[in-house]
Amino acid sequence: MLDRLAAKERRRRPTDEGLLARANELSARYLDGKPKPASVRWVDNQQHRWGSCTPENATIRISTRLKGLPEWVIDYVIIHELVHLLVPSHGPRFWALVEQYPKAERARGFLEGFSTAANTAPEEC
Repeated sequence: MLDRLAAKERRRRPTDEGLLARANELSARYLDGKPKPASVRWVDNQQHRWGSCTPENATIRISTRLKGLPEWVIDYVIIHELVHLLVPSHGPRFWALVEQYPKAERARGFLEGFSTAANTAPEEC
């Protein structure tokens, strides 16, 4: 049981190498392996974005604010950035590719709620 808990924790808090491996798995599963990231890494300097990418060198950066969130939410952010390696804008083609991930809409809702909760001060009684 401890091994299963440790494996679950590794999935929820992957290393940079784990992020790259996961990105390659997601690319193969949902995007026919077309996006090929050169690197995927955690970064501390993204306070207003969940992730970003540079298509010219195929690098993806994921905000450390996502660490500890459900794996399917992190997967969504990775897929979003993988699609940017193929389509730089947020047009219809971009969203059609992102929507190939079955939990895309659910993950967007989760992130919207998470953002709202994190930025809202509690009301005084």
